[in-house]
Parts: sequence; C-alpha cells; structure tokens
Amino acid sequence: MDFDIGNLVTRKSYNNDLVFIITDIVDDICYLKGTNIRLCADSPKEDLVKYEEHGNDKEEQEFIERSKPKNDLDRTDYFYLPGKILHIDGDKDYLDRCLKYYSDANIWAMGINEVEENVPLYINEWLEEYRPNIVIITGHDAYYKHDGKKNNIEAYKNSGNFIKAVKEARKYESSHDKLIIIAGACQSDYEDLIKAGANFASSPKRVNIHALDPAIIATRMSLSDISKDIDLKNILEQTKYGSDGIGGIITKGTMYIGFPR
Repeated sequence: MDFDIGNLVTRKSYNNDLVFIITDIVDDICYLKGTNIRLCADSPKEDLVKYEEHGNDKEEQEFIERSKPKNDLDRTDYFYLPGKILHIDGDKDYLDRCLKYYSDANIWAMGINEVEENVPLYINEWLEEYRPNIVIITGHDAYYKHDGKKNNIEAYKNSGNFIKAVKEARKYESSHDKLIIIAGACQSDYEDLIKAGANFASSPKRVNIHALDPAIIATRMSLSDISKDIDLKNILEQTKYGSDGIGGIITKGTMYIGFPR
C-alpha cells in the first residue's frame, strides 16, 4: 500500500487503537504523530492501515463536550477575574488546539511553541514578560522500558527537559499557590516532576495523555476560586484518562471574585 505525508493511519500491531498522521517517510519507515494523543512513533509501512476519517469520531466528540467547563457562575451580582495562562508546547498543532480551547472558555492565554530542550533556557524570561498565574510545560515525551526503570531519567525522551524547566520556574516563584505549574506529556516521569515543583504532572501510570489534557487542567485552575482549595479528584476526572494520566497536589485556585458587578 502506498502512503503519503499527511495520510491518517493506524497500526495493526497495536490493534489499530490510535489514529496517527504521517509526518515523514524515510525508505520504508513512516514517522507518525497522534491526532489526539501526545505521542510520536515510527512504524514500517507494512504495519500501517489507512484510516478513513468520517468527521470526528463519536467518542472523541463526547470527550471534548464533557471536558468543557460548566458556565454556572453567578453573574447577576459578581464579576470574575480568571487566572492567566502561559502555555509552552513543543508541538505547534497541539498548541493551537489548546489555545482554541482557552478562547472558547473566554480565558486569557499566551502560547509559545518551543522545542522541549530549549524551554529551561527561556522560561524565566517568558514568566517575567507575561506574569501568568498558570504555566504549562508540555510537548512530546516517551518512556523507553529497554533503557531503564521508571526512576531512571535517562529512560525518557523529554522528562529531563521538563524537570529542568519546572525547577527554573520555581526559581521565579517558589509558592505552589502563586504559580500553578502543569508539566509533562505522554508517559512522563510523574514522581520527579512533582518533586521538582509541579502542581500537576503526567503520567502516574506512564500512559499516554490527550493533546488537550494540560489545557483542561489549566482551564479548571483558571476558573477555580483563589480563596478555596481545589477539588483535585474532580479536576483530574475531566481529563481523558483521569488519574492514570495526570496527578497533582491540592492547592488554591487562581480566580478572583469581585462585587458589585
């Protein structure tokens, strides 16, 4: 079967579980990126099957609808100032999807597309410039079992870069309440990201996460009352794979509530 860059495909060896787009082809190897899951992979052509797109599949549509924040704020007497978001992403396509998600929720967000290894070098500069309440550090990652155990940072594609970026961000603001840090991607080193200073991180069970999962967490934090502890379990349940994919710590929200309107 012939394949071209841009084709949507699934992998027979994985029971056609995920849909990918072909980003490059070298000889008989196709390089792939998940359409909805933050996962990069490569595969021989003989393992691929073309995926016929019929609009968004029902499961994906249902997830997107379920993930949208409920607009149940009392705007009769009160006004609201949601937390500001700085979203740093190693993938431009995923970043654009997340920025649209924030826009649909009427939340101020700034997006920066930068390769993962460069983020620790520039993150303090960006934090000084935009002064967000919430920062996301994400992109692509992977845990390679053949390279070591889960506690070996060398067994991860980008967890080491994410950890360095989190530590730099904590030099800018040490308080977990004043700067919410959401870090990681597919299969990231959850424990060490939390130890480095992240409020939320992936991936407790080393599973993949949805492209929108960091944005879903950030949006909930942006719309959570700054005077109250968050409902951690409820926030995690809004993501694609729940607490298997992302975990975190209980902190305050970031939204100010004012009166009178």
